[in-house]
Amino acid sequence: MYRYLKQLLRKIIPRKLIFKYEPVLRGILYQFYRGNNFHCNICNKGLRKFIEIQNSDKLCPNCGSSSRDRRLWQLLDSEFLKMKIEVLDFSPSRSIYRKFKRTPFVSYTGTDLSGDFISEQNYDITNIDIESESQDLIICYHVLEHIENDIQAMKELYRVLRKNGTCIIQTPFKYGEIYEDTSLNTEKERLKHFGQEDHVRIYSVNGLKERLSNCGFKVGVKEFEEEINNEIGFEKEETILISKK
Repeated sequence: MYRYLKQLLRKIIPRKLIFKYEPVLRGILYQFYRGNNFHCNICNKGLRKFIEIQNSDKLCPNCGSSSRDRRLWQLLDSEFLKMKIEVLDFSPSRSIYRKFKRTPFVSYTGTDLSGDFISEQNYDITNIDIESESQDLIICYHVLEHIENDIQAMKELYRVLRKNGTCIIQTPFKYGEIYEDTSLNTEKERLKHFGQEDHVRIYSVNGLKERLSNCGFKVGVKEFEEEINNEIGFEKEETILISKK
């Protein structure tokens, strides 16, 4: 039902209006999910249950956060957010974007080229139009697997990051080696080989770590494991790369 309603709204309402009124619509939806079994750490609402979508992910009905959004916010809040920090977020989730905008001590900029996300800027990640060493924290979540020239993107991320700054990176991962093939350039082929129509590769953790290291980053790997049906709705297993300059 949730998927059907979402598709219907997208067909009849312009995207900008959906973005504008989404908090109101979700506030109404939340009334059907209000409870004490689970908790969203982004909007701080108690839930009877999460919305389970087709890929088995769990969405918060009130703010729309996915499991990876909630993990990201937990990590940010516990380790990286501090006074007067400059944050650059590529293709931000709407729940994370709105959370940052309610965080007064952070200077936060969302950027997106596709038009599918809320943002103030539309920087090309392979040619970021901002000064070198200007950002304390960069969030690059599920972006690099879309970028054909990912090495150039990594070099740009390194360039605009301040010394001792951090870039938090996540993509889909596989075991073994990075799988990419530039001859696979149709949506049908990319869906079959990479899992999504606009993906151009699947990284392995070690493969992505090596590419980032070759661009100058000092890369650490954070691995998380949770109980099924945990209170915050985290994925059972999740990996995030913490890349420092």
